[in-house]
Amino acid sequence: MASARGIFQLYQKLLSNRPYLVQAIQAGTLMGAGDIISQTCIENKSVENFDYKRTIKFSSIGFFVGGPALRAWYGLLNKHVGVGGKTVAIKKVFVDQAIFAPGFLFFILIAVGTMQGKSWESIKTDIDANYMDVLKTNYYIWPWVQLANFYYIPLQYQVLIVQSVALFWNTYLSWKTNHKRLLE
Repeated sequence: MASARGIFQLYQKLLSNRPYLVQAIQAGTLMGAGDIISQTCIENKSVENFDYKRTIKFSSIGFFVGGPALRAWYGLLNKHVGVGGKTVAIKKVFVDQAIFAPGFLFFILIAVGTMQGKSWESIKTDIDANYMDVLKTNYYIWPWVQLANFYYIPLQYQVLIVQSVALFWNTYLSWKTNHKRLLE
């Protein structure tokens, strides 16, 4: 138990000193893990057929975009909407889901298509085919997660909470953005 406490204290220190870096590493790791789960558990790929480059590309979106963007966004919400209370949490969820989620999901679909080496026309076709499904699925899951996150969780841990739940979300996104390739 003492080692778990020590690891958590180290995490807190690193998070305090380098919040964007720590949260980028968290997001990249958990996006990569989501892709691994998608490939092994949903797509049933064997070790021989596993696409390591795909996992690295998906992970890099979390590292370079997801973690830093979420940390900056949550900081902006705290600054402009408020820090605590039920009303503030509800306002944050509304702003998050009305402004950030649609744009961020659109960007993620573009980033995944770009990382897959697709043409702009192919990316637009994928967005037309997937965006509304992804956004609708987002609205089934994330408002509830974010309500609890914004109400109960301090700012420095909000990205960790979101990325922990996002392990399952990332599995879905990885499958959703790659399943057409399975049919080709």
